[in-house]
Amino acid sequence: MSARLPSTAPGCAAESVPAVGDIWALQVEDLCVSFGAAGTKVAALDRLSFRLRRGEIGCLLGASGCGKTTALRTIAGFLRPESGCVHIDAHCIASPHKWTEPERRGVGVVFQDYALFPHLDVAGNVGFGLRGRSAGERDQRVRAMLELVGLPGIGSRFPHELSGGQQQRVALARALAPAPSILLLDEPFSNLDPDLRERLALDLREILKRAGTTALLVTHDQYEAFALADRVGVMQAGHIEQWDTPYRLYHQPATREVADFVGLGAFLPGVVEHRDGRSQVRIELGTLPIHARTDQAIAGATANTRGEVLVLLRPDDVVHDDESTLRASVVRKAFRGAQFLYTLRLPSGATLLALVPSHHDHAIGESIGIRFDADHVVTFDLQETAQATH
Repeated sequence: MSARLPSTAPGCAAESVPAVGDIWALQVEDLCVSFGAAGTKVAALDRLSFRLRRGEIGCLLGASGCGKTTALRTIAGFLRPESGCVHIDAHCIASPHKWTEPERRGVGVVFQDYALFPHLDVAGNVGFGLRGRSAGERDQRVRAMLELVGLPGIGSRFPHELSGGQQQRVALARALAPAPSILLLDEPFSNLDPDLRERLALDLREILKRAGTTALLVTHDQYEAFALADRVGVMQAGHIEQWDTPYRLYHQPATREVADFVGLGAFLPGVVEHRDGRSQVRIELGTLPIHARTDQAIAGATANTRGEVLVLLRPDDVVHDDESTLRASVVRKAFRGAQFLYTLRLPSGATLLALVPSHHDHAIGESIGIRFDADHVVTFDLQETAQATH
C-alpha cells in the first residue's frame, strides 16, 4: 500500500488527543465477530476500531454485507465479540472476558422499522423505559421529549395514526427519554420517501445536538451520513477504510476504495513534476498545481520512479467554460434540476464528469470548453489502483 495522509484511524497521531478529563464516550478497539461453524467461519468484523467524543455523531457507512449492522448489534449487546473490546465512558462493556447486559449499558436503539408498540399510545411508547420514575416525572419527561422532536400534544395518538416521519420521531423520543450514554440508529430513514430523508436527517442532527447526545448511525446512503454525522467511517469487509470528517472523505480520500464509494469521480493518469520549489501534476489537458503540503507529500509518496500517478477528479473540479481552449465532447448527460451531470470524453478517449448549471443545455456529441478548479489534488499509486480493480 502506498503512503497516504497521516492516518485518521483511531489512536493515530492525526486525531487530536482528548484534553485531561475528556473521556471518549464510545471506543471500539480491534473488534472481531465471525459467523458460521468452526472451520467455515466468515469474518463479519475484522479488527474494527473507532471512537467518538461526548456529543459527537458518528456514522458507519458502507454497502450491504460490510459489517456495519453487526458492529451496531455488538455495541448494543445483541452479539458477543470474539476479540477486542467496546468501551462506553471508559468502561469495558463487551469483550471475550467482560460482558454487560444490554439493558445495563446505557444504550438507546432506534431500529430500522422503529419497533413501536402498536397497543400503546405515543405517550406510552415514549415513557416505556421510564418505569422506575414517578407518574409525574414520567409525564414531564414524555412531554419534554415530544417537544424536543417537534411533536407536542400527540401523546394520546396511536402509532397507526402517524405518518412514517412521525413514527420515526416517536421512536427517537422513546430512545432519548432515559437519557442514554450512547444512541444507536440502524438505517433510521430507510422506510421513508427519498425527499423526506435528507430533511429529517438535518432535523435529527439538530435534535441530537440540542440534547447533547452521543450517537452512532449505520447507513448505506452517503447523503444521510454527510447530513447527519460529524465523523464517518467508510467500511469494507468488516473494517474501516477511513474514519474522518465528511469533507475530508470526499476531498481527501485515503484509499481508492473510499474514493470510489464516496461521491462521483474519474481517474486520469498523470505525472508529478517539481519546478522552482513547487509541485504540479501534468495530465492530458494541462497541469494542476498542488498547493497543500499534505497533497504534495502524498503525490511524492504515490509516484513511481517515473513520477507517474493516478489523479482523482470530482465533478465539481471540472468547470464548464466556453472561453477555454480545453475541449471535451458530451457523451452522456443526466438532468438533476439545477444542474446537469455531464459525462465528457477527452481526445485520448478518457472520460470525466462535470456538474454544470442546467441552463447550459448541450447536446450529446457537442464539444464544450472546460477548465480545472481543484482545491485538492488527490493522487493514487498506479500499482495499488491496478490491484484494487482486480
